[in-house]
Amino acid sequence: MKMTTAAVYIHNRMLMIAFFMLLIRHLKNISLGMLGYEGSGLKICKQQYKRGTMLPSNDTLNIDVSTETECVFLKPEELADKKAELKLNSSFFNLEFYRLIQVEISFKLKGIALQTIHARELPDCYAFQNTITFNNRAHSGKIKIYFDSDTDIQECKDWHIFSPVLQKNTQYILVFDGFVILCCFTSLILCTRSIVLALRLQRRFVNFFLEKYKRRVCHADQLEFINGWYVLVIISDVMTIIGSILKMEIKAKNLASYDVCSILLGTSTLFVWVGVIRYLGYFQTYNVLILTMQASLPKVIRFCCCAGMIYLGYTFCGWIVLGPYHEKFEDLNTVAECLFSLVNGDDMFATFAQIQQKSTLVWRFSRLYLYSFISLFIYMILSLFIALITDSYDTIKKYQQSGFPVTDLHEFLKDHDSAGYRKDQTSVPFICCCRRQQSDDDLILIN
Repeated sequence: MKMTTAAVYIHNRMLMIAFFMLLIRHLKNISLGMLGYEGSGLKICKQQYKRGTMLPSNDTLNIDVSTETECVFLKPEELADKKAELKLNSSFFNLEFYRLIQVEISFKLKGIALQTIHARELPDCYAFQNTITFNNRAHSGKIKIYFDSDTDIQECKDWHIFSPVLQKNTQYILVFDGFVILCCFTSLILCTRSIVLALRLQRRFVNFFLEKYKRRVCHADQLEFINGWYVLVIISDVMTIIGSILKMEIKAKNLASYDVCSILLGTSTLFVWVGVIRYLGYFQTYNVLILTMQASLPKVIRFCCCAGMIYLGYTFCGWIVLGPYHEKFEDLNTVAECLFSLVNGDDMFATFAQIQQKSTLVWRFSRLYLYSFISLFIYMILSLFIALITDSYDTIKKYQQSGFPVTDLHEFLKDHDSAGYRKDQTSVPFICCCRRQQSDDDLILIN
């Protein structure tokens, strides 16, 4: 048959382009939003292999695999003209589906978002690059249709809004963002200064310990000098400063990096709330979570590295064997997501049921594959993962009752008491407490 079901489907779609263009022509009257058609026109492109012959009855194929692309442009003034109908009836739309790769329809729309006025902000102007793609790359009789729309914010050129409240509200928000940037910048400088002084003190302590006791300080004691909360605050401050600057530019309608801005501000907010746990750590009961995470983290990382090798093996195996028979195993990313869902007990029956039974050998292999993966990861690996954390929790509970093991650093602190220094500091005026003296390097405060 020269005209398959997919061919009839695409043919009908192409005949509806004329109606589609009329809709665009009257877009201002029928759209719910403030949308208008840009003057660049409608662009229709088809990509196909170069000419050849195909005779399925004789199993004969003669085709050039190099591709060619043809395009037709319809200007706005042609949408209501008979020239558009002539172009639609041209040989451009005589599609040969055995060599057709894809058909792409692209057009641009512009719009103005007025809902921001209710939030006492200036309106936004947008440009939409819309693309409709009929994908026939698989040549399987099923043509997939995709719609993609890229949005770009633009500056509204000639706007007149008679409301001084909008201007004042925008200025207040920009002033508040500037205040946030100033606070984060101050915090960044102070935390960075603390980290630098801690590293200097660490180096002096390592050299002193090596000269006096003729042995090196272990890595655990060296890490005691670096406050992890300060590192978290530094990362959060940097992300907040960059995100606030982007937010100010977006408010001023100079940028449209919404995704980058939201990721930076959202992640920095997460780090800020995680940092609140530090203050709960001063209470012994609430400090169990932090100490358990700190004690179990090295073991968990090593365990995840070993389990990850097995996980990657199952991922590649499922992609290679089950890819042609199951939509969840078509590519590596989908396979990894499917297996992770199975580990958490999600969508198990659907994964079993959707495997096609065209090949008995593959169907039996899929059962062995899924049963072994679920049994291994849920009943063994996941249980061991929980056991590692539970063991660290029990260890921390025992340490809180009987006392934590004393390291070389703690022994050194006991032998070198700084009571005399603290006594001298009591006579210093309050304003001088912010000063740093040279003897401060000999003090170590460990939370």
